[in-house]
Amino acid sequence: MSQSHLSFYSAQPWQLCETQYDPEQLSLSETLFAQANGYLGSRGGFEEGGADSNNACYLNGVYCLQPITYGEKAYGYASHNERMVTVPNGKLIELYVDGERFSLEQGTIIDYQRSLDFRNAVLERRLTWRSPAGKTVQITSRRLVSLDDKHLCVIEYQVTALDFSGDLRLVSTLECQLPEAPADHGDDPRAGSAVSRLDIELERCDGVDEKVLLLQRIHSSGFSIASGVTHRLLSEGPYQMSRSNSANGAQIQYECTVSEGQQLCLTKYLAYFSDQHSDSVDSLTSLDAYLDQVSAQNFDHYCALQSKTLDAFWSTSDVTVEGDPSLQQGLRFNLLQLFQSVGRDGKTNIAAKGLSGDGYDGHYFWDTEIYILPFFLYSQPQLARRLLEYRYHILDAARQRARQMAFSKGALFPWRTIGGNECSAYYPAGTAQYHINADIAYAVKRYHEATEDMAFMRDYGAEIVLDSARIWIELGCFDQQQRFCINTVTGPDEYTALVNNNFYTNVMAKTHLDYAVQLCRWLADEEPDAWAALKEKLALEDDEPKAWADAAEAMYLPFDERLGIHCQDDSFLTKKVWDFANTSEEKYPLLLHYHPLVIYRHQVCKQADVVLALLLRSELFSQEQKKRDFDYYEAVTTHDSTLSACIHSIIASEVGYLDKAQDYFREVARMDLDNHHNNTQYGLHTASMGGTWMCMVYGFAGLRVEDNQLSFAPCLPEGMQGYSFRLAFKERVLEVRVSGQADSVEVNYRLVRGAAITIHDRGEAVELLPE
Repeated sequence: MSQSHLSFYSAQPWQLCETQYDPEQLSLSETLFAQANGYLGSRGGFEEGGADSNNACYLNGVYCLQPITYGEKAYGYASHNERMVTVPNGKLIELYVDGERFSLEQGTIIDYQRSLDFRNAVLERRLTWRSPAGKTVQITSRRLVSLDDKHLCVIEYQVTALDFSGDLRLVSTLECQLPEAPADHGDDPRAGSAVSRLDIELERCDGVDEKVLLLQRIHSSGFSIASGVTHRLLSEGPYQMSRSNSANGAQIQYECTVSEGQQLCLTKYLAYFSDQHSDSVDSLTSLDAYLDQVSAQNFDHYCALQSKTLDAFWSTSDVTVEGDPSLQQGLRFNLLQLFQSVGRDGKTNIAAKGLSGDGYDGHYFWDTEIYILPFFLYSQPQLARRLLEYRYHILDAARQRARQMAFSKGALFPWRTIGGNECSAYYPAGTAQYHINADIAYAVKRYHEATEDMAFMRDYGAEIVLDSARIWIELGCFDQQQRFCINTVTGPDEYTALVNNNFYTNVMAKTHLDYAVQLCRWLADEEPDAWAALKEKLALEDDEPKAWADAAEAMYLPFDERLGIHCQDDSFLTKKVWDFANTSEEKYPLLLHYHPLVIYRHQVCKQADVVLALLLRSELFSQEQKKRDFDYYEAVTTHDSTLSACIHSIIASEVGYLDKAQDYFREVARMDLDNHHNNTQYGLHTASMGGTWMCMVYGFAGLRVEDNQLSFAPCLPEGMQGYSFRLAFKERVLEVRVSGQADSVEVNYRLVRGAAITIHDRGEAVELLPE
């Protein structure tokens, strides 16, 4: 992003505010000003649209199926891509001032401001514009995607004639025209692919007066989408209304006569339903009635509801930073966008780009369990539960994938998916990442510890963990030294593929297997009926838990005695180190400039791999060991993945590199606001956003969960005056406040809600009593 554009965003702690229009940054700003509610997503484009606009709307979990074309195909390759589709855009409102179309590309912008308020998630624009003919209007628009009603988006559009009397014309559109193709993204695999117009059919276009109702069907996936709009116009002058239908939707037109100083205000109500999972769209009658119901209330009514919902969210989720408003803005922006993006129904998840863009085709990754779920687990545990319920929802598809991949039993979760099927067309950096099974089991384990939700474990969690644990026994084997080895896999580092004994994978597989054995014992002792039913459902043989325990006990964790570090895999340290000194800045990220085979034969990491294991299984490693591993692997890591900097910040905090920790944190906190990776225009980076919270809570505050207890080791980087946050844990809410100076840290722990609890501060037990 250009420095000039960065200056448009002042560092305000509770909003993102743009004070100058920059047409070159249109796609980026559409991402940054995106709104969503976990089901409906709306990019932050202007109501009047624009030539280069991608002012799209999306529904979480609604996708088309596209056959994947391979030059050479082999057995077991993913056959179809599940691609999130663009649903009809109802945000379009064109304004004509005495016949001249309002456009920021024409006329004169006298003043301009656009803001996203983090306290109510309302997108507001205020501007004064003079037409080429010299007639001046003031335009104010407000827009929200309701966090209380997942089907609803509301727009208030107000125009005032400042220095003339004449005609104002508003043209409101509900458009289902798909773009011909996405912009040319070259070879960038992070961008979205095209959707065929032939795949989405407009079956019906109904509605009377100020109402438009559309029914579409996606042929490839079978989804139906019902969308509709209705309007309420308040005008200080007389007006006439008309409508017109087309092959791509319908328009409602208002012709208004105004005198100087008069205004008109159009409120537009947008509604979206799909038959995904449970919503019924067999008839447009219910949509018609729904629009009548929601349009009975004005914009301020929905704004008040939104504020109340977000007050509750921020009361448990806010992280404050004293002394640096830019970091505070980045933190709150990221946490709000996570809350807007997360699926809430147990049948949808959170995509790598949320609902802010079509990057990565709207797919869900392991990002959810490792980078995003921790924030929800310790602030909104009910949403963490829903994310894990999604994995249970696709468990049957994971079982089918396991059979396809030659496993006789168990479940293998897809690397990237929406509906449950594997969508990764590049298996070395996709399907080969078997660690996703362990990542999901790890998340279930953390949820179990933090919530003690026995009903979830009985009904969902245990089945997820046990059936996904079974693949390790067939995937791995005992070598001649009776070490359990796992060969031909890819770890988190996507610049190293198809290796033997990836350290992270083996550590996490060991964790998975140990936890599966513990669950078997727990179920047998505490829930014998559920245990018997689960054993029967899975056809679980009596000797399987013993095999899991043996494999976990013998798991090979490669270590280099000479260097005193863990080997990323059996061959990593035998490769030559990438020539960083002679690689120009323009050659990063490496994946856009070098063939994978060139990258794979070098010691170079795209992201944290061994370093991530140091965090997730922190109790296994000494401080000295973490420091040696960090020193080695940081030096060969490019951070070409947005999943990398946050993990390095956390471990840097732990081993005493506070300056490095803060530098990484600054990058993470403003990853999208400052477009550090130059691809935010395709959508936000939700994993990095989750990483922002982790940097503060796992990093600077030193949170670890050991033996089902919270442990802290707070530090305060130079220049940061203090910070605070709250944590939900075992039906309690705790508050942590850190202040002072880097060399003299003061920590205050407070039990906000719940029964007394003992925590640990740098190893010392601290009992917190109810207020």
